[in-house]
Amino acid sequence: MVDYSKWKDIEISDDEDDTHPNIDTPSLFRWRHQARVERMQEQEQRKATIEKKKQTTVEKLKEAKEKLQRKEGNLEELRKVVDELEREQERVRQEEDELRKKEVMQPWNVDTISKPGFAKTVINKSAINRKDEELSDEQKELNLQEFIKKYEKQLKQFGMLRKYDDSKKFLQDNHHLVCEDTPNYLVIWCIKLEMQEKHELMAHVAHQCICMQYILDISKHLEVDPRACVASFFQRIQEAEAEYKNQFLGEIEAFKERIRKRAQEKLQKLLEEQEEEERKARLGPGGLDPVEVFESFPEELQKCFETQDIGMLQEAMAKLPPEEARLHLQRAIDSGLWVPDAKSAPDPAYAEVKSKGEDSKPAEADAEKE
Repeated sequence: MVDYSKWKDIEISDDEDDTHPNIDTPSLFRWRHQARVERMQEQEQRKATIEKKKQTTVEKLKEAKEKLQRKEGNLEELRKVVDELEREQERVRQEEDELRKKEVMQPWNVDTISKPGFAKTVINKSAINRKDEELSDEQKELNLQEFIKKYEKQLKQFGMLRKYDDSKKFLQDNHHLVCEDTPNYLVIWCIKLEMQEKHELMAHVAHQCICMQYILDISKHLEVDPRACVASFFQRIQEAEAEYKNQFLGEIEAFKERIRKRAQEKLQKLLEEQEEEERKARLGPGGLDPVEVFESFPEELQKCFETQDIGMLQEAMAKLPPEEARLHLQRAIDSGLWVPDAKSAPDPAYAEVKSKGEDSKPAEADAEKE
């Protein structure tokens, strides 16, 4: 599942604060905003200073190593200079890492969350949140089918894109795709690809699906139009630290595993449905499955039906108790394994079983009389 905690430390915009009636609210908001902007400017200046120091150290170190390689001047002094510059380079790298960590931990705010995408945007937040909730499952399904019918070509194009910049531009040019129906379609497509054993293509489409899901999750958390989150997401994922990217890749792997499991379930269900259809198609006149009936026969009877030897069948039936023989024969007829000829004399095997059963009745009756 997507980890929503990474979006929890976002500074709310100034106009969402409630202040005391006696406080000059507009002035307070301006002061807060100015303080935040100044902090950001100081951070940018520090970043520029570190970058300049980094470049200077790299150039000096390169020059010193070249002199040492050419054995120009005092070699001992050059080695000391190289060692000192390498230590300085490590200190600069640590400062750079520290600054980068602070940037990652810094809460997002109205000045950093995104860049303006439109000259003017009016969003009805309540309508965004209410739109899907008011629809029934049937209506959602119909809307998804209509959406796919209308935009399937563009959906496939987005699913096949490989570069973040290309994906960002494509979504900005086709903003109607930035909605819940897009990941829904991509999930369906991923399952189909996995069922077709197109594993690499499924993995690529899964990546695009998670990208879109992240955009929608940001939108829900901030309660803004998802189109406004496209640029900020792709900028964040391209500049993200290893920890954030690993989390993102981990989400993709978990998603692919769920796709594999779902595809396997659907394949198993299709196989079971196919087997059931085949079973129904081969049912005999009495509604029994000939395969199941054949497997229930004693081994000797199975050989008789395999060889289609009537004489052997009569002998096998004669060895069985009358009721058991009659039951096996009736099941064979109901399953279609044995087709008696009603227009001619009774089948030899059936007659043999019947006569044996009738002969046994008087014997049983005499025993009772005695």
